[in-house]
Amino acid sequence: MISDELSYRIFKLLESNPDLTQRELAHRLGISLGKTNYCMRALVEKGWIKVSNFKNSNNKLAYVYLLTPSGLMRKMQVTRRFLQRKQAEYDQLKEEIARLEAEVGDAGK
Repeated sequence: MISDELSYRIFKLLESNPDLTQRELAHRLGISLGKTNYCMRALVEKGWIKVSNFKNSNNKLAYVYLLTPSGLMRKMQVTRRFLQRKQAEYDQLKEEIARLEAEVGDAGK
């Protein structure tokens, strides 16, 4: 199972950089190459990402990762949940900051 946050980050990176290698993707995500490979296989098996081969400028076989229509729908769902979670974290942080400011203000009197 891949977390929504990791799925979101993968979808976002591949949408703007479909020709990233798994090694580059792993580096940008800050995860191991093995975990990246596992995630990519899972997303391909779900039908959310399509893999195509092409010859790159160095005349080597390379891959391009494209979001499928169902992958775009999944990205939207994951993005919505990710945004809701981050908004809740933000709201909690604002409350904590207000409490700390009140505490500091009271201590200064």
